[in-house]
Amino acid sequence: MDHNKLAELLFPHIDKTMEEYLTEIYPPRNLPQGAMVTRFAPSPTGFLHIGGLFTALVNERLAHQSGGRIILRIEDTDKKREVEDGITGIVSGLRDFGVEFDEGMMSQTEEKGDYGPYQQSRRGPIYQAFCKELVKRGLAYPCFCTEEDLAAIRKQQEAEKALPGYHTTYARCRDLTMEQVEENIKAGKPYVMRLRSPGKPGGRIKYKDVIRGEIEMDENIADIVLLKTDGVPTYHFAHAVDDTLMGTTHVVRSDEWVSSVPTHLQLFYVLGLKPPKYAHVSPVMKEDNGAKRKLSKRKDPEAAVSYFVDEGYPKEAVLEYLLNLANSPFEDWRRQNKTAPYQDYKLQLNKMSQSGALFDLVKLADVSAGVIGAFDAEKVTKDVLEWAKGHDEELYALLNRDTDYAQGIFTIDRGGKKPRKDIRKWSDVRDYVSYFYDELWQGEYDLPENLTKEDMIAILDTYAKAYEEAPDKNAWFDGVKAICEGLGFCPEVKAYKQDPTGWKGHVGDVSNVVRVAITGRKNSPDLWSIMTLLGKERSLSRLRKMKEFLAK
Repeated sequence: MDHNKLAELLFPHIDKTMEEYLTEIYPPRNLPQGAMVTRFAPSPTGFLHIGGLFTALVNERLAHQSGGRIILRIEDTDKKREVEDGITGIVSGLRDFGVEFDEGMMSQTEEKGDYGPYQQSRRGPIYQAFCKELVKRGLAYPCFCTEEDLAAIRKQQEAEKALPGYHTTYARCRDLTMEQVEENIKAGKPYVMRLRSPGKPGGRIKYKDVIRGEIEMDENIADIVLLKTDGVPTYHFAHAVDDTLMGTTHVVRSDEWVSSVPTHLQLFYVLGLKPPKYAHVSPVMKEDNGAKRKLSKRKDPEAAVSYFVDEGYPKEAVLEYLLNLANSPFEDWRRQNKTAPYQDYKLQLNKMSQSGALFDLVKLADVSAGVIGAFDAEKVTKDVLEWAKGHDEELYALLNRDTDYAQGIFTIDRGGKKPRKDIRKWSDVRDYVSYFYDELWQGEYDLPENLTKEDMIAILDTYAKAYEEAPDKNAWFDGVKAICEGLGFCPEVKAYKQDPTGWKGHVGDVSNVVRVAITGRKNSPDLWSIMTLLGKERSLSRLRKMKEFLAK
């Protein structure tokens, strides 16, 4: 077989060589020693999965903490499964959570970087040039087998109890003559391009996975498809070509690809290229009836990153939580570095779980409450407004009507060593601010159970008559203490606890009745601050309304 002649027959339109792509069109990157080049390479076939965000974040951290680059490459060779505006969905989903890429697709149609195109569907001539080189080396050939032919091969292998696949003596088109190939092409028979695998039955390979350590597997013996009948590459071939030309140093991807490593290493070997380092990430898991399972797109709304956007989890909280899933030492690091940006933490691949991290919404809510608790009032106001604009029009209108007033709400009890954690996500804000807005105030009361209606009415009536705006919380509390004895309540909590006899309760009970009248709740942020923001007139109106409610 004249392999050069066969290459020209199959690829007469390809005028650039593999060597030109490797040395001239895609020159090596000029990066500092130790810099990692990573990539996130999703397919635009549906919504962005939380597992995808997790993997993208790991890739982004590895690249940027090492002074390297991260690429967003779109693997869109499966046009049948592609969804409309699928790239937009991926890009916006990643952008919502602050995962920034140095190069690659920036929108449905825009890209940046010197190593594109970053859509595989636009790189056809590149793959064909590499395949043409393999044909010249006698390492690739056209296969004209039909679906019926492949089915017959499978049936033969089953009968002979042979290893399934297109390989060795079962590879019918492997040794076609030049004349047969020319005849088939002249007859218009469709064909795929296959690798002539150098693998031997029983052969073994070893490689070191950065997360999983040493792995030994059977080497690939299958003559895998490199290019489909339309010239589009398979994932395997595109991976070897693209990650070489784009200078990828570390391929961090889902562990479903572990079984493909022998094939991928073989492709780099036959192409004479250096393979990247592999790190296979376990899937994000969920506990279900005591057992762990993968997060399901069909069963679990939290599988889609849009769920976290709709619920209003700050991107900072989601990223913090995902880093905690990626590296368990992150939680201890965060305790010791409370105000440091998460980017200061150095992610370690060898600290990642091999069995799959458990995604816990309760834990996420706790992390998110802490993150929001550390925000200043200006940021909370800005972020809530941004979220509400697209998710709660009424809340947005109320907050935006007077942003200084809104910021005043979020200023209460914010800061200090132990900030409140009432807000876990922006969708909690409507309830959190409800008693500050008459439009949201429902007039429902979580009444104290240890006091009679008569005592509560007396407290409200007496406090309303004595009420004066106080300059600070201490002066305000002194005003509450001043009415206690006349109502039969001890003005000092400690004194009451030492001898409760003769008292109906203590000053805390009196202030709690006022709290319920103002907010409807027995637990709220600092009451003096709330009443100061509401103003005297609205505060007195709340006291009257609860008194009327109790008197019914």
